[in-house]
Amino acid sequence: MPLASTPADIPMPTRYHTVGQVAAITGLTVRALHHYDAIGLVCPSHRSAAGYRLYVEDDLQRLQQTLLFRELGFGLETVRVLIDAPPEQRRDALLAQRTELERQRLHADTVLRAVDATLQSLEANTPMNIEQLFDGYEHFQNGEYAKEAGRRWGDTDAWKISQRRTGGFSKEDWTRIAAEADTITLQFLAAMRRGDSPDSRSSTEIAESHREHIDRNFYPCSHTMHVNVASLYTTDERFQLQYDQHADGLASYIESAIRANAALHSKAEE
Repeated sequence: MPLASTPADIPMPTRYHTVGQVAAITGLTVRALHHYDAIGLVCPSHRSAAGYRLYVEDDLQRLQQTLLFRELGFGLETVRVLIDAPPEQRRDALLAQRTELERQRLHADTVLRAVDATLQSLEANTPMNIEQLFDGYEHFQNGEYAKEAGRRWGDTDAWKISQRRTGGFSKEDWTRIAAEADTITLQFLAAMRRGDSPDSRSSTEIAESHREHIDRNFYPCSHTMHVNVASLYTTDERFQLQYDQHADGLASYIESAIRANAALHSKAEE
């Protein structure tokens, strides 16, 4: 007599979700889901006999990551690149964003503590003690770090052009620019981890994208100017930490790639 099948022997049926159900779960509109399908970002794997879109678990996993990257400020094209990239590249992107979110949380917590302490002082009609007065103010955005660039480059044409350009940027502009910069950083990181030398074609092409990003969004950036900017990546510990948080040596790698790219263009112009 054959043994009875156990639950483990029985294949589980595939669970399908209609576009309406997915919209209800995620809070997206049906129109947005249709758009994601049309651009090939999140496509339902199945269709019903009547032609209706049907999502399975893998589709929902992809949608979850898409929505997360969108919430972090990445544009659709950047999300498309990341979502199809190797898992380690997506991990690097999320780690970079997590670091930025931690910085924002630190800033928000600092400001909230200052507000609460000041409110308490006003309500009690008593002055704050000396230890409280400027607790955490080194993290305020209008502090010395924010003013340093103005002191260092305030008299240059590049600074004046940058101020004019950035003064008109919207929140969406800043989000786009940050996402572009993150993508370039991740490309440098991937090249370094592949073992590409800083003067390889892949690395110098990324360096040129980095220069064009600055030139397009901030100020005219010649290759000579680009080298001057890159020198900060290893001589200013704040710049170095910004890159080396992804991997030790990344700041130095980026500077070397930028120098190699500048040398290539110098030879081409001779």
